[in-house]
Amino acid sequence: MSALLQVFSAFGLSASAGLNAYIPLLVTALLAKFTDLIHLQEPWDALTSWWIIGLLIILVLFETVLDKIPVVNHFNDVVQSLIRPTAGAILFAASANIITEVHPVLSLALGLLISGSVNLVKSAAVRPAVAAGTAGVGNVPVSIMEDVTSTGISILAIAVPIAMVGIVILLVGWILWRFLIRPMTSG
Repeated sequence: MSALLQVFSAFGLSASAGLNAYIPLLVTALLAKFTDLIHLQEPWDALTSWWIIGLLIILVLFETVLDKIPVVNHFNDVVQSLIRPTAGAILFAASANIITEVHPVLSLALGLLISGSVNLVKSAAVRPAVAAGTAGVGNVPVSIMEDVTSTGISILAIAVPIAMVGIVILLVGWILWRFLIRPMTSG
């Protein structure tokens, strides 16, 4: 994979961590363990350990279930808002570490900013708008959509990074239009 595609992959993985911290970590661990699509260098290759994969499976299950329970999902979102940017930083650094010219501190900072930004839009704009507009009923379908999106973007970020970039741009544009621009203009 070329250096540019590896950067696209790093951006996609960190963006998907802004939706769900553990899904892209698990996807990365599994694809690194069982395919030739991504090769993690030390220390990031620790993600392919069976212990880490098992832990990530448990964390994905907890996060997925907790995010579907009314009221609990709000507390979970507060906790995850600290974890998601950290996961994004790890994913960016792990996938950009393949490119030796990218300094690890820069990789961590970029991953933190990308996943933190996605998480901020999700937690401060999208989720409150959905909760207010649907009296909380829309939270479960939106949570499922976030999990599916995080999984899809994670897989695309590794398998077809250039396609993932276009999808992320379209998704961010749609979210901004749907939840920020359209409500202000229909006012």
